[in-house]
Amino acid sequence: MGPYEYVVSRIDGDYAVLRRTDNDTHDEILVARALLPEEVDEGSKLLYEAFQYTLIS
Repeated sequence: MGPYEYVVSRIDGDYAVLRRTDNDTHDEILVARALLPEEVDEGSKLLYEAFQYTLIS
């Protein structure tokens, strides 16, 4: 599973919309904010690997 790279395109209450950035499809997924790092904000870059999201610079 992965690794996959995402950017937070928007935050809507308890959910965040993530757009995939490591391929040309730019798929979007809806993820509960509880699964994301606490300091995540719109525009944050994330790495998803081993069922865990981490912030990347």
